[in-house]
Amino acid sequence: MATKEKKTDKPAKGAGVPNQAKQSKAAKGEKKGAEIKQGPHAGAELPIPSPRLKDYYKKTVRPRLMEQFGLKNVHQIPTVEKIVVNCGVGEAIKNPKVLDRVVEELAIITGQRPVRRKAKKSIANFGLREGQEIGAAVTLRGARMWEFLDRFITVAIPRIRDFRGINTRSFDGRGNYSLGVKEQMIFPEINYDMVEQIHGMDITFVTTTSKDDMALALLRELGMPFRGDDKPIIVQS
Repeated sequence: MATKEKKTDKPAKGAGVPNQAKQSKAAKGEKKGAEIKQGPHAGAELPIPSPRLKDYYKKTVRPRLMEQFGLKNVHQIPTVEKIVVNCGVGEAIKNPKVLDRVVEELAIITGQRPVRRKAKKSIANFGLREGQEIGAAVTLRGARMWEFLDRFITVAIPRIRDFRGINTRSFDGRGNYSLGVKEQMIFPEINYDMVEQIHGMDITFVTTTSKDDMALALLRELGMPFRGDDKPIIVQS
């Protein structure tokens, strides 16, 4: 009787089949390389440009303040900690759509989504209810803060009508400075034809120092045009 040959799926030895261990290592290496090229860290080796005003502060402003106030420790030198842009919209009580437009414009100006502010208590004379949205605010830190401050000093302030300098008496006694802007159109990001209603905003510059004289010197060195200063405002192209 003829015997049946047994079928097997195993390849014969020496048939030239690559080693599975080497093949798996190569596959893992290719996969790992693909993850580096296509993963979230792709292009991380490229340097991120630092804000222009921040570099100017490190190279020029810090040495001047250290020499002016006789500071011995670098950590004693004041700097801008954050900038708060606040906009109150009283007309939002009757027309909530006005607040929506203000939020959009603040996002365009600052590059960050604003937070809607709500009323803390009810006022019957104003028709205001507790919890009703009546404003918006943005808190800027880091690179966005430096970019906003640079654009505000070099571009926005020169567009203010009949500008004669910023008042030096608007410090709060703790090293923080606040000013009011009457029109949002001083910012070049706002298209005049798209503006439905003119509104102002309050801008607060919070510094790391608690002394007004040091905060004044800091903002002046950064280019803030206070009254009585002889430094001209240069608009960069």
